[in-house]
Amino acid sequence: MPDSAVAALLAQGRPRADAQRNVERLVAATREALDELGLAVTTRDIAQRAGVGLGTLYRRVPSLDALLAAILTDTIDEMTDRAAHALDSPDPWQGFAEFAETYAQLRASSCGLHDALSGRGERVDLEPRITRLRRAMRQLVQRAQKAGTLRTDLDWRDVPFALATAIPPDHTIGLAPGEDQWRRNLRIILDGLRPARSPAPAGPAAPAAPSE
Repeated sequence: MPDSAVAALLAQGRPRADAQRNVERLVAATREALDELGLAVTTRDIAQRAGVGLGTLYRRVPSLDALLAAILTDTIDEMTDRAAHALDSPDPWQGFAEFAETYAQLRASSCGLHDALSGRGERVDLEPRITRLRRAMRQLVQRAQKAGTLRTDLDWRDVPFALATAIPPDHTIGLAPGEDQWRRNLRIILDGLRPARSPAPAGPAAPAAPSE
């Protein structure tokens, strides 16, 4: 499947094959840099990772902001599509739990996405996409509440904040998180979102506890 971020950047005109290859390399490098560095990424970071000069970067993309926007909107749209798919699940809790795992996993794997969804993306206008995601999350939460599988004493807006806390900080009380710490956190959060008398929730399997 063609990369939709690449397609968005190539939307105008019919670029030569070498130009398209450069855009593909720039998009791949930007994804990598965003994952590692977040929205502090610079054009120099991207050009070096892509193996092109700054001149090539500026000839192939309108601006750094346009490049970041193409990638972040693509990722947020993917997240929204996952939410829409979860709404079709015959089991409201299972659909919600599967989306929650996707949501936490994408945030955990990309500093750039985490920054953008945390409100640190002033340089890129993501509000239309985030509005769609917010609407889909609200529908997921309210559907599970109506089915009696998610606590009804919660406002739906509590849930995105709760899920965001699954992403661990770099350190706490001298401990560094393992690669699967977000999964362990998410399991705890999902347990807390269930009504008190509900059976053990379906969702991400509990990973083994890390050794001391």
